[in-house]
Amino acid sequence: MSMHFRELASKVAADGLITPDEILSLRRTGWSDGQITPEEAEAIFAINDAIDVPTNEWSDYFVEALGEFIINGVEPRGYVSEEQADWLIARIDHNGKVDSLTELELLVRLAERALSVPQDLRVYAIAQIKHAVLTGVGPTRSGGTLEKGNVTKAEADLLRRLLFASGSERPSGISRSEAELLYRIKDATLGANNAPEWKQLFVQGVGNYLAGFTSYEAISPERAAELEKFMKDSRSSLGGFARRMGKSFLRDNFYDVIAEALGKKSDGADLDARVAKAREVDVTEQTWLEGQIDENGQVDEYDQALLDFLAEESGFRR
Repeated sequence: MSMHFRELASKVAADGLITPDEILSLRRTGWSDGQITPEEAEAIFAINDAIDVPTNEWSDYFVEALGEFIINGVEPRGYVSEEQADWLIARIDHNGKVDSLTELELLVRLAERALSVPQDLRVYAIAQIKHAVLTGVGPTRSGGTLEKGNVTKAEADLLRRLLFASGSERPSGISRSEAELLYRIKDATLGANNAPEWKQLFVQGVGNYLAGFTSYEAISPERAAELEKFMKDSRSSLGGFARRMGKSFLRDNFYDVIAEALGKKSDGADLDARVAKAREVDVTEQTWLEGQIDENGQVDEYDQALLDFLAEESGFRR
């Protein structure tokens, strides 16, 4: 780590301020060799801890620099490892919670940028928003000046980004555990002054779990390392194909991509059948939905909006 990082960390710790020129200097110093080192990452956190009121310029730099360090700092690139997730949670966790919106934005951005993030990290990020909603205390709550027990627009937007992020448990789709989280928040904030975006997220999120379709199959970091090696193999014609595909290769179903390389394109009729099947609310899903609705003993306005959505999208009738 350069002396500049150490000196600036000490200076910010003393006065709690960082100027735009100092942030620009950090950008030039930290990325002069194309990467952020572990020591520099620690210094960036130390500076963030010491800043009294983070500016937009600082928040942007913090999220960009640490995002690059975590996602592309080790092989295979594009993933957040279990070790990195543990380090990050330990580093930003203060008394069991995230204290700044800058840190929460880092967690959300990692889920959006990475091909995959550990479930523990996503659960931790979502828990921070749920905690703020239920207690009125947290980085989304303007220092505790907002009422508790309701969902704000900012919180609904952050939840949407996390739940539909590329690195989520079911990318482009909602998992059962995530749908249950939406129901728990809904029941806890029923009748409160919630943002309109919250009802839309609840209906679309739970509706996606019950009647949504996703063809994405997650690839583990270990498998990604094998694929990276495969793509670099100049002896393989498939390797050349994969290199032309670029990073998007890792975001798609591996076998579908290979089938395309071999000229074996998937049957469109088969895909249509899979989509139609996914849109059906089966017996297991119906039982789950009944259990969620029965939790508060009524069909409330959110439940009804969900049922209307399912009737329109899949023909489901309760």
